[in-house]
Amino acid sequence: MLTITTYDWVPDMAVGYVRDLRIRWACLEAGLPYTVETTSVREKTPQHFARQPFGQVPILRDGDLSLFESGAILLYLAERQPALMPQDAKGRAETQQWLIAALNSLEPAVMTLTIARIFDQDAHADALALPRMHERLGQLAAVIANREFIAAGRFTVADILVADVLRIVDSLAELGPYPDLADYMTRMTARPAFQQAHDAQVAHFAKAA
Repeated sequence: MLTITTYDWVPDMAVGYVRDLRIRWACLEAGLPYTVETTSVREKTPQHFARQPFGQVPILRDGDLSLFESGAILLYLAERQPALMPQDAKGRAETQQWLIAALNSLEPAVMTLTIARIFDQDAHADALALPRMHERLGQLAAVIANREFIAAGRFTVADILVADVLRIVDSLAELGPYPDLADYMTRMTARPAFQQAHDAQVAHFAKAA
């Protein structure tokens, strides 16, 4: 049985966006049962830092293995589950490429704007961060326009990462200029596994509240 560690509470604006959702989604796509445990977001413990040196979530426990970082966890699961990544070398490489691209090229540009706007409430956030984010979105839109999925011609773990980052863009009301990206995000998040994962996270934090 896999165990996913998430926070015991988050503010309302974060509900539905905490990154344990990515792991829940992957497990549900692959038919992997999991349980959820919590760690305090307000009073981070030495035990938490021992498992995650930056005091973040999610963390995955699989037997004696403890793994952090959502991208690393997704790759770990995908390498063991054909439902999340093709078995042929080309399909695997393309899936890994786009998962890393979502983490390294797309998400930092999105999160820079998110942090500046929402957490820092920086009046200059848009001038500094918005052009870079839109540059990345335009580049991604050129790829998505010709594809149903981001990699390997089928749903993969890379779609979980890309779609989840686009959800953040949508929450910032910045996805409108990219109908192909919006359509892709809508298709991915219409999948039953995403809906179940999202509902489970919302219920988790509602219970905590």
